[in-house]
Formats: sequence, C-alpha cells, structure tokens
Amino acid sequence: MAVQVGSIIEGKVTAIKPFGMFVAVSETEQGLVHISQVANGFVKDINDHFSVGDQVKVKVLSIDDAGKISLSVRAALPAPERSERDERRGGGHRGGDRGGNARRDSSASFEDKLKRWLKHSEENLATINKKNAKRGY
Repeated sequence: MAVQVGSIIEGKVTAIKPFGMFVAVSETEQGLVHISQVANGFVKDINDHFSVGDQVKVKVLSIDDAGKISLSVRAALPAPERSERDERRGGGHRGGDRGGNARRDSSASFEDKLKRWLKHSEENLATINKKNAKRGY
C-alpha cells in the first residue's frame, strides 16, 4: 500500500521520543508524529497519551524528497472534536481575535470591533513614533 498525502490511515506506534512518536504506516514505512500533532492542547509527555504498540489513526501531512513521512493524530480526529478545540481557544488564527479576546468580543458589533482596532492601532503607531523620535529618526 502506497502512503498518500492527505490520507487517514491506521498505524502502530513503534517508538516514543521527547519530540514525537514514530508510527508504522505499512510493513516497510514509518512516519513521525511531532509532539505538537499528538493531541489537541498542550502535550508535555507523549507517554501520557500513547504507548509503544498502540494502534492509532493518523493523517499523512507530507512526504519530503527523502521519503520522510510527517503524520498527525490531531488532523485525523473527527471534525467536531477539532472545532470544539478551536472554540475553546477563541478561534485560533482562522478567525476571531488573535489577541485572545474572541469571547469578550463575540457580541460586539463590527463597528465596535473596528473602532477598538483603530484605537489600538493609533496607540501602537504613537508609541512607535515616540521611540523613533527618541532615537533621532
């Protein structure tokens, strides 16, 4: 079976290292699940989530020119589990407020959000101009 980018497959955990875990995706191929792709949320120790020999569903993220396979457990999760995580984090970088204020702003109108953003931008610009004036620019 040839492993293809984008496919979700079952594999077997063959080794766990501090930076990630290796998963056999066929009899002859294995890939790496980086620690950031092991589970939703922060993972301090992969051993808290998986053990060598566990069967795991993974999504093939990429295969480089050298044949190294990059895998993700997170990306293989059903869509509702991923969207719940995004809601808990305030939408992440796909929407919402990157400053982590998505919950507070969720009921604010677009105009209110725009006014707040403009005010913040003007304050940042004023700070930059003051620093540049001190430096003699």
